[in-house]
Amino acid sequence: MRAVVFQGAEEPMTVEDVDRPEPDDDGILVETEACGICRSDWHAWRGDWEWIGVMPQPGLVFGHEPVGRVVEVGDNVDRFAVGDRVTNPFNLGCGSCHHCRDGRGNICETSIPMGFVPFQTGAFAEYYSVRNADFNAVTLPEEVDPVDVAGLGCRFATAFHGLVHRVDVTPGDWVAIHGCGGVGLSAVHVADALGANVIAVDLSAEKLARARDLGADRTVEVGAVDDVPQAVKKFTESSRGADVAVDALGIAETCRNAVNSLGKGGQHLQIGMTTSEEGGEVSLPVDTMVTDEREFYGAYGIPPNEYDEIFRMMGTGKLEPGRIVSETVSLEEVPGVVEGLGDYETVGIPVCDGF
Repeated sequence: MRAVVFQGAEEPMTVEDVDRPEPDDDGILVETEACGICRSDWHAWRGDWEWIGVMPQPGLVFGHEPVGRVVEVGDNVDRFAVGDRVTNPFNLGCGSCHHCRDGRGNICETSIPMGFVPFQTGAFAEYYSVRNADFNAVTLPEEVDPVDVAGLGCRFATAFHGLVHRVDVTPGDWVAIHGCGGVGLSAVHVADALGANVIAVDLSAEKLARARDLGADRTVEVGAVDDVPQAVKKFTESSRGADVAVDALGIAETCRNAVNSLGKGGQHLQIGMTTSEEGGEVSLPVDTMVTDEREFYGAYGIPPNEYDEIFRMMGTGKLEPGRIVSETVSLEEVPGVVEGLGDYETVGIPVCDGF
């Protein structure tokens, strides 16, 4: 099968013929229809995240935002049959540890990140496998477009999980989204659907315009203000600060700006993960967080059981992940798109649908 193959950190990726993966007795093999191209792929291509154990080796196939049709089913799989259209979270759970049993499979004790390890390759390929399919794979409504589901991917799904299940967003709350890439725009759309007053923060006027299209009520252009947290606070009643702030980028500046834009009792949601510059560590105003009782939350992917909530909201038109898809590309174009994500010029989510 044809696949995009990693050649080493910051080396050009190539499209090659590789062996088709074989599902085990608990897995399924899926023919790829679409796969989102994520900034996490860029992080892995750059060689980031060694500090959390992600060390891609040459020969790896990236791609962790897939949708496709089942073409082979393992002997122990009960819930799926050939022809079913499916997706899955990027962080595949075992289905049996206490986190998986409690509905938090995204933080499974033995979570496997699809497309980042050699024994669970990704979906920048004509076919991909899903382990523990009865737990991890998710059946899609037939009316859902494959590109929309690839746009749902890890970014939209993580934003949804974070805003719905990690922090408390209620109608009328001020939610400040720092960073309007794919996950940030997803967070804008989700927060708007939840009835929040949304403040979008970014360097790019184009991305802020896209954020307004997706429901942002106010915007802050970083280069046009002297103090980003104060600019955010001015939009809130009595300049009290945001109820929820999201760092959707993962650099030290956006993380601190988000925390500092909160009001007393506010909640910070960290979705963006750091680069080699931060190495996983960011200094924060701890004493102020203590005295203001600000809370810090992380969101890592989504457990399989929460997809139905998204699909129900998509069914009524409240959520439209496809609106955040910026472009569709062929498999041959994937390497260039991944490498270009470091320029921060993409407005939305690129998706590969040409296999």
